[in-house]
Order: sequence, then structure tokens, then C-alpha cells
Amino acid sequence: MQKRRRFKQTQSLEERLAAEAIRLREEAKRVAPGTREHDQLLRKARQAETGSHVSEWLRSPGLQAPE
Repeated sequence: MQKRRRFKQTQSLEERLAAEAIRLREEAKRVAPGTREHDQLLRKARQAETGSHVSEWLRSPGLQAPE
């Protein structure tokens, strides 16, 4: 049985998602606007930003656990 590799993350999930969104937007700038690839890169960037915001919201101290 193979052993699973474990990685200690040095950045938070929010930071990694924000960095990925920036990288995707920069890559989209190099692709011709209106192409399928450009639209997909922008969609992935928006998804990464949304994931970052949701994760921040879930970690916020004001969020109450359901009773």
C-alpha cells in the first residue's frame, strides 16, 4: 500500500485562491478577448475569488453554529 504524501501549507487557503485568481487573470490578458480560452480563464478566476470569499466568511468569528 502506498503512503500518502502530506504537505504542510505555508499559506492559507484564502491566500492561495487569491494568488491563483491573479495568475489566471494575468494569463487571460495574454489570450485574445472573446475566445473560449479567455472566457474559461476568467471564469476560473472568478470561481477562485468566490471560493476565497466563502472561506473567509466561514472562518469569520461572527458566524454562529446551527443549534
